[in-house]
Amino acid sequence: MSSRKCLSSSVSVPPNGSAVLEIAVHPCRVCLLSTHLVAQIHIQPLRGHNSRGTALRPMNPVLTDNLSQQPPSEQEVREKLERRLGRVHARQRLGIERDHESIFGHGINFFHIENWYSIHSLLRIALKLTGLYWQGRKNSARIQVRHNRIRRRNLPSSFDGFTILHISDLHVDMNQEPMQRLAEILPTLQYDVCVLTGDYRGATYGPIDQAMEGLAGVCSHLKGPVYGVLGNHDTIRMVPALEEMGIQMLLNESVMIRRSHQRIYLAGIDDAHYYRVENFEKARRDIPSHEFSILLSHTPEIYRQAAHADFDFLMAGHTHGGQICLPGSIPLMLQSVLPRHMAAGPWNYQEMIGYTSVGVGTCIVAARFHCPPEITLHHLEQA
Repeated sequence: MSSRKCLSSSVSVPPNGSAVLEIAVHPCRVCLLSTHLVAQIHIQPLRGHNSRGTALRPMNPVLTDNLSQQPPSEQEVREKLERRLGRVHARQRLGIERDHESIFGHGINFFHIENWYSIHSLLRIALKLTGLYWQGRKNSARIQVRHNRIRRRNLPSSFDGFTILHISDLHVDMNQEPMQRLAEILPTLQYDVCVLTGDYRGATYGPIDQAMEGLAGVCSHLKGPVYGVLGNHDTIRMVPALEEMGIQMLLNESVMIRRSHQRIYLAGIDDAHYYRVENFEKARRDIPSHEFSILLSHTPEIYRQAAHADFDFLMAGHTHGGQICLPGSIPLMLQSVLPRHMAAGPWNYQEMIGYTSVGVGTCIVAARFHCPPEITLHHLEQA
């Protein structure tokens, strides 16, 4: 087998306790990653965060082999999650998941069409009868790369030009064509950090193996470090597999990203739309009030809480921009409680800048109209 270049990483811990991620290019016989070094980034896990330092691991290209092995028992999953998240958070999330497999009630919305599986087939049939289904399916694979500039006075000068790749709402197991197109696009992009804002699987409950296997394929094209949060389609049982892939999950937690003796903070909250297990106090507690801070949330519906918690920039997804829209990108339905101008793209609320991704994948039915899928490069700039 011919050799190719790939990345390896090493971690050193100086006396001050901060971890330094060093990435070097070297020849390797087998590697699924295609990337290059943009910058050296120092990552400081904050108090209460995952002490195992999963963000410092490279993407794991052999995860699919692990997925084919005997799945862990319920007790083993619970023990892993309790060690990772703490007993209260783990038991609370697992318990709520068992209670919430319903169409009506729970969460921010009363009606949850994504849980009503029988209606999904009816919608597909209706689109096929109108002759629009196959065009909508083609539209769902036409992923656009958008650029968004974030200008803030309190951004440290070392982070001027820092670029964040934002990917949301993959719904991997029901979007094969978009995933194939995404795999073609990702190696061509230049960025410093990647963030994922939830909804990795298509269903809202049930098996996760197919979604995790597909997501491992996507991750093989990503450059680390990679951070993520869970969405309303995601079970907490995914966390061990996600972190084995090299995705550092931020579940009401935060990390420090250091560059040339300056720093910014990245926080993430657990799903606030359906499971309602977000905790802003935990996510924010180790971030100084004057420092530049970014929040990852699956849903933008918590924009008020985020702004009053003094976050500078909120990245979210969940809405799909409506997915099926009238000309002019006017959504027919938004399964979200928020002003419509916040359902897609950039927006502001008080002093906070926000961005809602329309996502890569589709939900309920694999079709898009007047709402093309997207991934976004956010460019930080010092005002």
